[in-house]
Amino acid sequence: MEILTVENYDEMSAEAANIIAQLLRLKQNAVLGLATGSTPEGLYACLVKMYEEKEIDFEKVTCFNLDEYAGLSPDHPQSYHYYMDRHLFSKVNVKKGNINIPRCGVENIETACRDYDKKIHQSGGIDLQLLGLGLNGHIGFNEPADYLQKDTHLVNLSRETIEANSRFFPTEDDVPRQAITMGVGSIMSAARIMLLASGEKKADAVKQMTCGKVSTHHPASLLQLHRNVLVIIDKEAARLI
Repeated sequence: MEILTVENYDEMSAEAANIIAQLLRLKQNAVLGLATGSTPEGLYACLVKMYEEKEIDFEKVTCFNLDEYAGLSPDHPQSYHYYMDRHLFSKVNVKKGNINIPRCGVENIETACRDYDKKIHQSGGIDLQLLGLGLNGHIGFNEPADYLQKDTHLVNLSRETIEANSRFFPTEDDVPRQAITMGVGSIMSAARIMLLASGEKKADAVKQMTCGKVSTHHPASLLQLHRNVLVIIDKEAARLI
């Protein structure tokens, strides 16, 4: 696990964007695993600027998102379909058919989850998986537990995650209680993983991820077992390591 500590959020976002841009220049048909939340917003803004300045091209890129809330329609302002369209997809030339986000409004969610993993495999696998870091160590929506599921699946969100995400909703009661997420096996199958964390609130989770024992009770610690992980954090998030 390689750790890159930078001064602040903006520098973290720029460094991450440069790494993705380098990949897109080397491999025009790269497969990206993408994340949502407040952490990658700066990264996506940097990528959009690079695209507008004709430094990178998304025409042949395929994208797979980590997760989606259950019970929210794609046009709901807090759905991850809506988030990705607002922050990236509507602003670059990625083809609609190359955008993949877990589907929650389907009759058979188990089949939809299996199909999602199958599609990732058929694409040749994810070249670079982007991750954020939950306060409780979750990656995607893989919450701390006695055991973790390998494949894409429906998950019950923890109390900590519901409370943390309530800032995006009118009230905590409006936060969905379930989501579909890539499993840890799907994430760990990526050729390269890049995790971003910013702010002192993430410092303990960063410490547990990088220095703690590998445990399903801190899912991000499993990244210690991956062959190619880059963690980019600002000084506040790095203060305990």
